[in-house]
Amino acid sequence: MQKVSLLDLPGGICSTIFTGGCNLRCPYCHNRDLVLNPGAIPEVKVEEVLAHLEQKSSMLDGVCISGGEPTLQENLLDFLLEIKKLNLKIKLDTNGTRPEVVGKLLEKDVLDYVAMDVKGPLEKYSLVAGKDVDQGKLKETISLLESSTVRHEFRTTVVPGLLKEEDILSVAGEIAGCRCYVLQQFHPRPTVIDPDMVSLRPYSREKVAAMANLCREHIEAVQLRGF
Repeated sequence: MQKVSLLDLPGGICSTIFTGGCNLRCPYCHNRDLVLNPGAIPEVKVEEVLAHLEQKSSMLDGVCISGGEPTLQENLLDFLLEIKKLNLKIKLDTNGTRPEVVGKLLEKDVLDYVAMDVKGPLEKYSLVAGKDVDQGKLKETISLLESSTVRHEFRTTVVPGLLKEEDILSVAGEIAGCRCYVLQQFHPRPTVIDPDMVSLRPYSREKVAAMANLCREHIEAVQLRGF
């Protein structure tokens, strides 16, 4: 648990809760232990999390649930309902592979913001995500978000060697007309899953900005993050 974050909830102050385990193996993911060996990370009990949120609710705007992949957690809905009792907003970070869970959370009206990672164009998804992915489920989650009234964004980490300009444009075409698309900078931290990624030189801000300008043919609101 990161008790205070100024970055994870757009326009607000939040606590960020990280859940262990993920069904993907993105080689550039910087939460290696959360994905590969979550049991090795000290666990923060639910009661402790809720006690902290209740104590700090007057200074917090909300909570960001991240990971790993939060939708793998069997008790996620019950946990979010407890947070809602504290009158806090909830942002969910998800890879979009479990539309049945996202749909349930939308139905129960517990989400205020959703950030879905779109790893790359559909034809390259297994390469970028490190696992075979049911593309139909990705499309279903995208459709659920686009048809909902909940604020949301789609985001892609622009990783040299995995994604080129034409790949980013392909993604923009697949989510054309969405409310917000974010291009995130890749940071080659020592904690990435694939150690070979540490030596990669990230794209320059100017290069990614040029990609963003091209994406605006499909999406009006394209943002850069992490530069």
